[in-house]
Amino acid sequence: MHQHPSPNSGPRKNGLTPEIIVIHYTAMQSAGAALQRLCDPVAEVSAHYLIDRQGRVTQMVPEEQRAWHAGQGEWHGQDDINSRSVGIELDNTGAHPFPEPQMAALERLIRAIMHRWDIPPQNVIGHSDMAPGRKQDPGPRFDWARLAMQGLAQPAAVTAHPAAPTADRFRARAKKAGFSAPVDDETLLRAVRLRFRPWATGPLAPEDLSVLG
Repeated sequence: MHQHPSPNSGPRKNGLTPEIIVIHYTAMQSAGAALQRLCDPVAEVSAHYLIDRQGRVTQMVPEEQRAWHAGQGEWHGQDDINSRSVGIELDNTGAHPFPEPQMAALERLIRAIMHRWDIPPQNVIGHSDMAPGRKQDPGPRFDWARLAMQGLAQPAAVTAHPAAPTADRFRARAKKAGFSAPVDDETLLRAVRLRFRPWATGPLAPEDLSVLG
């Protein structure tokens, strides 16, 4: 674990402690460039951790402190995600797969954070989960199934649903799963698919409800 303190942090509000882990990608060309931005007071962004493509982990903000990584959004009806979460940035442009050393380091880090703060798998989320439409990271190339198989994220469900799902039923299922941000039906569908069915296209399908349970 390497240390590179960022000035872009502060106390968690209202006595909150971490109950969510939010995974991001940096959308920059290198980990060095991302680290510089995440520690630049002018940029006013940060995260608790950055993992480069070789699996090197750098801590910028102590977990007890509030990093500025999530922005506006909500999960399970709760806002101020910054005060409720630990943010992890992955060195990735958004256009290429996540290397094995990086994924292995991420798994070790998530497991440790979950243990320290008693965070359940269903609260390990992507930036796109809590900010549908506004954010799409960690993107369609991120291997959520790999994390789910180890109990480090919520797996896709396999529940059968009617052949003609309705938008209202889909919205209710998505909200129960945590997708509570106030967005339109199309944006919500894209967010759920990005998490559980990134290859899917077209109108709402029974499988979109099935993965939500």
